[in-house]
Amino acid sequence: MPIDENEEDHAVPTNEQRRETAKRKLERQLERRAAQERRRRLFTIIGSVAGVLLVIGAVVATVILTSKSPDNNASADTDTPTSTTDAAPTPPPPGGAGLPPFVAPAGLGADCQYPAAPGEPASKKNNPPRTGKVPTDPAQISASMTTSQGNIGLQLDNAKAPCTVNSFASLAQQGYFNDTPCHRLTTSPGLSVLQCGDPTGQGTGGPGYGFVNEYPSNQYQPDDPALQSPVVYPRGTLAMANTGAPGSNGSQFFLVFKDSQLPPNYTAFGTIDATGLATLDKIAAGGVVPGDRGPDDGAPKTPVQIKSLQLD
Repeated sequence: MPIDENEEDHAVPTNEQRRETAKRKLERQLERRAAQERRRRLFTIIGSVAGVLLVIGAVVATVILTSKSPDNNASADTDTPTSTTDAAPTPPPPGGAGLPPFVAPAGLGADCQYPAAPGEPASKKNNPPRTGKVPTDPAQISASMTTSQGNIGLQLDNAKAPCTVNSFASLAQQGYFNDTPCHRLTTSPGLSVLQCGDPTGQGTGGPGYGFVNEYPSNQYQPDDPALQSPVVYPRGTLAMANTGAPGSNGSQFFLVFKDSQLPPNYTAFGTIDATGLATLDKIAAGGVVPGDRGPDDGAPKTPVQIKSLQLD
């Protein structure tokens, strides 16, 4: 007598089969939850700031990016290029040490790698930067960012963060940042930054690859508790946002317009000139569209569009 092709489906499963089925179901649930959490956390600046600054003398503001969605946003006005005179950082406020002195670690720039970010396609077409050894000379590379609200001159610190500068310069040369918005403004006492670099404008975009932190993270041992303590990223700092996970830098970056306190886990790879700081001050004065993170953390009320970002 032939066996019905569905007969085995109605057989009573053994205990081992039930355990395997339950295990596979749990694994699928955990994978879905992990993917949802990655999408939620990737590449978004989240500032933890409060009145406790005066009590504990420090605020830990965690900068996180949120990565990867396929949309693009674009529109802009015009402005002329600006000078690249470095702005002097202000003294650190009470409650946080300054960035550590730079000591070049062994092998700095000797093996820059940009592996693909699994499940995170590029939000805007680009070719990953060259890998391997990249030069640390010239020490400084000048760049100009023209926005709808004014111009921002940048000095990229190639001597301290060559792998980061290599990626940023590569994206700039490919026009990756052109016609993209600066999607986030934070104006709290402990975190005052403008975040840009996401073509989607949602805080979820990136270039499709990642890379590891450089200065100031590389001034600490990996297990040093000081990596969890806030330091002052001074006014005029250009730094990368990341998820907090190793190798999660992408294309999103932030510009510090007031001294901000963060753990030293965000690569500082340049400075902002005086004209750029004036532009940022104007944007900040325009206010924030309140978001789900509070009244001082959301999109800038005055829309900011990067018209172009190019090396000088």
